[in-house]
Amino acid sequence: MDAPTMTLSPSAAARVATIAAKQGKPAILRLSVEGGGCSGFQYKFGLAEAAEAEDLVVERDGVTLVVDPVSLDLVGGSVVDYVESLGGAAFKVENPNASAGCGCGSSFAV
Repeated sequence: MDAPTMTLSPSAAARVATIAAKQGKPAILRLSVEGGGCSGFQYKFGLAEAAEAEDLVVERDGVTLVVDPVSLDLVGGSVVDYVESLGGAAFKVENPNASAGCGCGSSFAV
């Protein structure tokens, strides 16, 4: 079986680069999954100083996405995107493993 992969969209990479430059940090976005949210699990995004040894590391346009092994079990195969709409702008995970989501788009069930 192939190892799970992740995709970082060009718009998400550009947004991470902008945020990292403003904060003077490396352009490394960490995606993790925590229990909670309206559907059982929720996505958590944050800038990281470096990747951990066990992380999945995906690069696009000079930006790095890192995901820990436990979270990867729940989000493997997902696309991390950055979407701007009338309701605001946010990182969004298009997760093929999610059986249900919520209106806010930040939590899911498997």
